[in-house]
Order: sequence, then C-alpha cells, then structure tokens
Amino acid sequence: MKIKNVGLSLAIIASLLGTAGLANAQGGRGRGEERRQEKQAGREQRHQERQQNSAERQQRWEEKRQQQIQRSQERQQRWEQNPNRTPEQIQRSREQQQRWEERRQQQIQQSREREERWQQQRQQQIQRQQQQQEQLRQRQSERDRDRNDRNDRNDNWRDRNDRNDNWRDRNDRNDNWRDRNNRNWRLEQQQRELRYRQELQRRQNFFQQRHRLLEQQRRLNQLRYQQRYVEQLRRDQLRLQQWRYNDYGPYNYRYQRGSNYYYANQNGAEMLKRAINDGYREGFSAGQADRQDGWGFNPQEAYAYQDASYGYDGYYVDLGEYQHYFREGFRRGYEDGYYSRSRYGRSSNGGFSILGTILEQILGFQLLN
Repeated sequence: MKIKNVGLSLAIIASLLGTAGLANAQGGRGRGEERRQEKQAGREQRHQERQQNSAERQQRWEEKRQQQIQRSQERQQRWEQNPNRTPEQIQRSREQQQRWEERRQQQIQQSREREERWQQQRQQQIQRQQQQQEQLRQRQSERDRDRNDRNDRNDNWRDRNDRNDNWRDRNDRNDNWRDRNNRNWRLEQQQRELRYRQELQRRQNFFQQRHRLLEQQRRLNQLRYQQRYVEQLRRDQLRLQQWRYNDYGPYNYRYQRGSNYYYANQNGAEMLKRAINDGYREGFSAGQADRQDGWGFNPQEAYAYQDASYGYDGYYVDLGEYQHYFREGFRRGYEDGYYSRSRYGRSSNGGFSILGTILEQILGFQLLN
C-alpha cells in the first residue's frame, strides 16, 4: 500500500513539473515574439528614413542638374556671340547639343522604365514572401497543437505506468529539443532572407547614383560593366524565387576570420567558395573596364564591390559573411584585370576563376569530426 502511495505521489509531481515547463516555454515564446515585433518596427523606421534621405538626395541632384543645364546654355550663348563664329559653326554646335540632349533624355527614360519594372518585381517578391511567412506560421501553429495533444496523451499514459513514464519523459525532452532547434534554424534562415530583401532597395538607390556619376565622368566601359552586373543580379533574383534549400545538416567546417572562429555546414562552405569565385570574376571585368577608360586603380569604388551580393541565396550563411568573401575575391580579380595578368586566377572555358591555392589561403577551412 505504501509503495502505491509513493508511486502516485511521484506521478503527480512529474505532471506538475511538466505543466510548469510548458508554461515557461510558452512565456519564452511570447517574449521572443515581442522582441521580434520591436526589431521589425525598428527596421521599418530605418527603411522610411533611408527612403526620405534618398528623396532628398534625388532633389539635390535635380537642382544640380538644372544648374548644369543653365551653365551649359550660358556657355553656348557666349560661344555663339563670339564674332569669329560662322553661322555654319553655330548651326553645327546647336545640332550637336540637341542630339546630346536627346540621347540623355532617352537614357533617363530607359532608366525610369527599368526602375518601374524593378519595383513591380520587388512588390511581387514581397507578396510572395508574406504568403510564405503566413504559411510557415500556420504550419508552426499546427505543429504546436499536435505537440500539445501528444503531451496530453503522454500525461495520461504516465499516470498508468511510472516506469514507462520516465522513459517517455526523456523521449519528449529529446523531441522538444529537436523541435526547438529546428524552429530556431528556420527562424534564423527567415531572418537572413528578410535582411537580404531589405537590402535590395538600398542597393537600387546606390546604383542610380553610381549610374549618374559614371555618365558625368564619361566612363563608358565601366558604365556598360555596371549595367551588365545589375542585369545579372536581377536574373539572380528571379532564380532565387524558385530556389529551395536542402536539409541544413550539422556544422562540420570551421574557419577563422580575424581573431574569431566561425562554423558552417557543407552547403555554407560551398556558398563561401562560390562567393570568392564570383567576386574574382566580377572584379576582373571591373578592372578591365577601368583600365580601358583610363581610370585610376580603385576596386572599392566599383558598384559590384559595394553590392557584393551576386550569387547569394539567402540561406546557410549571413549576407555580411558572403559579402566579405565576395570582396576578397573581387579585389584580387580587379588587380589581375586592371594589370592584365593572372597572379591570383586563370582563364578557363571562356571565363575566369581564382586559383585553388588562393581560395584555400583565404578561407582556411578545418574539417570537424
């Protein structure tokens, strides 16, 4: 009789501890949701501030452009008022000025049309992302309900068998640990993709500024390269809409950057290698363009170096990590392209790739057991 009473007391205590643990877990999820909403509000406020700053820069640029046009007209009038100018010279100058203005207006119109198409694609991407997030939330809610039902069934079963109850508790803890790890990983990937999407508008504004600057500097080869890079980037975004990641897998690689160690799985390691190779190839083209334009050596000025997101899938590694290694490859490719040499890479199959030894020196992966 005493043994039965002791067993019943242990079952009641275990049930109370399980209920308290569930309540604590729900409270932790509630606090995590509040922090996520606060971070989201902060990101939206910063996005609005960036949009306002962009509009102010656009207005200042328009004012400068009007001033330049006015100065150009004044110079033209002074040039025509020179008594040494013949009517034929004046007429040719006016026709040349008119053709230049027409080409400039066509470029502005094409740029606006590209911007409108880009904005439409971006809105479609945002809508799809919102739908995916809603589906994820629904599936997560269903999993939570299923897990709660399973816990209730386990509680009833524990009341009938104390020994099996202990075994079931261990299994439940393992299940919850795995579920929690899976949720944390999925949330981390969603946050990475969201940060990547938010960067798109900032990079688009920077592209417009660079485009106008290159036009003013008459750097035609660098301008053509920048437009080609942006077109590649947009095609990459369309590809990313249909891309699906595989199972994340364990961290089995370690690498060092500065005084810190970082860890990655097989897919993350392959992405970092691809970042260096893509960066080298784009840097080589950018360096060639600056050399052909007669421009000074400056890889950090290139739009592709500032953007450094071509080839990024939004998963496995943070965008900042990907950009760091893309720029490592870009700097070396730019140097080879600018000086027409193959110090860091080689030409193969009509393209350029970084040497394997240089790749290993940059990453220095260590395989973990």
